Amino acid sequence: MTAPFLSWTVLPHGRLTPLTDDIMTVVGDIPMPIGEFPRRMTVVRLRPAEPGARRDLVIFSAMALDDDQMEVLEAFGRPAWMVVPSDRHRLDAPAWKKRYPNLRVICPPGARAKVEAVVPVNATAASFGDPKVRFVDVPGAQGNDAALEVHGSDGLTLIVNEIIGNIHGVHGLKGALLHLMGFAGDQAQIPAPVRMTLRQGKAALALQLRTWAAREDLKRIVVSHGDIIHYDPQGVLRTLAAELD
Repeated sequence: MTAPFLSWTVLPHGRLTPLTDDIMTVVGDIPMPIGEFPRRMTVVRLRPAEPGARRDLVIFSAMALDDDQMEVLEAFGRPAWMVVPSDRHRLDAPAWKKRYPNLRVICPPGARAKVEAVVPVNATAASFGDPKVRFVDVPGAQGNDAALEVHGSDGLTLIVNEIIGNIHGVHGLKGALLHLMGFAGDQAQIPAPVRMTLRQGKAALALQLRTWAAREDLKRIVVSHGDIIHYDPQGVLRTLAAELD
């Protein structure tokens, strides 16, 4: 695992792309022995604290961006919360906290010790002051994976971390290895590293997946590694849950 960056270190990345009026996302790459590994940061804008006030942002799986894209982000709102969704997603957390000292850092309880080794953690649960945005400590993941439920005008956006991998279009040795790890393939998968840590949590995770699948307003699933799931997200969740049975 790459050591967390203590200074603002920009790795290759794309442009912030709006998903809804209040959600933006950007994809970048992390250098790994197998080649570039895609990662995603998602930014959620909360309702204003009072009419006309600048709106706070929740940064999910923080990624250092270049100056142009940081200007876009700061025009979108004020970074106020940073969700470190697992102990494997600490890479840019210290640099973000250094740049924005007032950031409140949230991580799931099982990740706290390793996250606090690189950045102070405010809490392992959060109420963001916006009933349309909910932090979820994902059941079955041993307290080491977080998600966000974001209710918007077009429905529910589910933002997950590593419980679902959905990388496409990779070939050769890199593609073979990512496929073996469960991050890449023709269909969305539960990656092998996640399956290995579930232990007795398979039933709990399967129940959570089915609970999300029962939401008729579920519009999309945003994953940390791979493409956003727009088509039949309920069906994808039901299939993944069945694979855990």
